[in-house]
Amino acid sequence: MIKQIITYPTPPSVDFSAPVRKVDETVSSIIQDLKDTINANSLEALAAFQIGSSYNIVVIKKDDESFLVLLNPNIVMMNGQIRTKESTAYFPGLTAEVNRYEKVSVVYEDENLKSQVLKAEGEYGILLQRKVDYTFGSSFINKLDPDEKAIFQKKLEFGSDAAQIETCPTIYKRDYIVKFINVLMIIMVLVLGASFFTPESLDMWAYQTYIGGSIFILNIIYFFYAQYEGREYISCSGCQIGNIIGTAVISLIKTSVIMVASYFLI
Repeated sequence: MIKQIITYPTPPSVDFSAPVRKVDETVSSIIQDLKDTINANSLEALAAFQIGSSYNIVVIKKDDESFLVLLNPNIVMMNGQIRTKESTAYFPGLTAEVNRYEKVSVVYEDENLKSQVLKAEGEYGILLQRKVDYTFGSSFINKLDPDEKAIFQKKLEFGSDAAQIETCPTIYKRDYIVKFINVLMIIMVLVLGASFFTPESLDMWAYQTYIGGSIFILNIIYFFYAQYEGREYISCSGCQIGNIIGTAVISLIKTSVIMVASYFLI
């Protein structure tokens, strides 16, 4: 039977899994539920904890579409260190950088309760470590170093893998657009001043309309690009939209004042 996978913030039902002492109808049913749920969700593996069972059971789907059932798995040897980017069904859509062992040896019992040893490394070894974590009522969040855990907590807060721990930068790329707009406004003021000393045959108003139109277009570009850039800094997005609108409005007001003055004075 396909079961619902427990996701954050719902905690596992118990803190530690109960060992499987005999493979009875209940245990066989849980194993089948795990297989069905893995297939239905296109997953690589599941621990019984992830579907709300307290039994110490892990089921892994192999490359040949068959299943490996591990009863009472326990990591007994580990070697090397590797840092990997992981995701899990418990935190859907979120990833984290986790420190793992490069190679592991796992002792477990098969469905006949015969002891087995499984040695794994690379992605397969990481998968085993993740699933064994669940048998202790844990997930990769307990494996994160302090900095990565702070970043992941922010991801949980915003429900997005794009969230990062950061302060609002003092300089954005969009600021260069504002600087260019300010330069154009200075040129408009200079053109206005120069109009008093140039012959009437020189159409200074035309220059002002060209420059003013360019500033208007640049403000539109600034407004939309600034919002796009702001999405990279989710933690301070609340203050950004006001700054973006305010900057664009002030720029347009200044330009309008210069244009009005130019219209009457040129």
